Amino acid sequence: MPSTALLLSQAFNGLALGTLLALVASGLTIILGTLGVLNFAHGALFMLGAYAMYVVMAHTGSWLLGLLAGGVFMLVVGVALERVLVRLFYQRPHEDQILVTFGAGIVIVEAVRAYFGGNTKSVPTPSWGQGIVRLGFLFYPTYRLELIGIVAALLFALYLVLYRTSIGLVVRAGIEDARMVGVLGINVRRAFLAVFALGVLAAGAAGMLYAPIVSVQPDMGGSFLVEAFVVIVIGGLGSYPGAVVGGLIAGEIVSLTSAFNTAYSEVMLYAVMALLLVLRPQGLFGSEGRV
Repeated sequence: MPSTALLLSQAFNGLALGTLLALVASGLTIILGTLGVLNFAHGALFMLGAYAMYVVMAHTGSWLLGLLAGGVFMLVVGVALERVLVRLFYQRPHEDQILVTFGAGIVIVEAVRAYFGGNTKSVPTPSWGQGIVRLGFLFYPTYRLELIGIVAALLFALYLVLYRTSIGLVVRAGIEDARMVGVLGINVRRAFLAVFALGVLAAGAAGMLYAPIVSVQPDMGGSFLVEAFVVIVIGGLGSYPGAVVGGLIAGEIVSLTSAFNTAYSEVMLYAVMALLLVLRPQGLFGSEGRV
């Protein structure tokens, strides 16, 4: 039986992992919900954000500049990817979307591997995030604790964009009926470009924030892609609150199960997903009939 300190530590780890999953899944769910595109390149974009942070910090040593420059870079990547490739597949079958985005993800991963090599890279923890914090009888890394607050702020900012701006109104309307949005005279192509770029930015930002915690390497986004799809199933397709709640649930399931047996952490996550599909196929916050 794990100690109380270990369980509390894993609960905080689950919160950190859950917020990151929520950020990745929120970008994935607005792309899938609004554009109807199954973006299997999302994990590669998460990894690309981590490498962007690595490059900027290696040259400047500034975490804040890394986050800002990396964010601009991910927006450019998102715009280029949507303009050149993704927009050609909006009306194509999901099978075509899966193949082309999966292929794009492979190209991104292998391009990074060819340029940086297959060896892992290390991103230093910013000076204000170094050390540990004492939480009662528990000692916890400072950066991981601050990461929870940073991602929470980003999720709140994304909430404001989706629910307090005109582009957010278009996104939410497009999730319900993209054809009607076009009939109303809204420039759907421009809105779709903004949605896709915003989703890519969310994935890249999660990778940038995660980089100081782990070793950065080209295949790091694979597990996050799979878990992000699980989060969408749990939370409900097209639901931003569902992505956030689903991410937190998934993070806690993985982390707390690891305290008992690491071999069963992902098994438990998929078991919960399967049970939810049986009891509530549309997810916790999803609507019936959405495909």
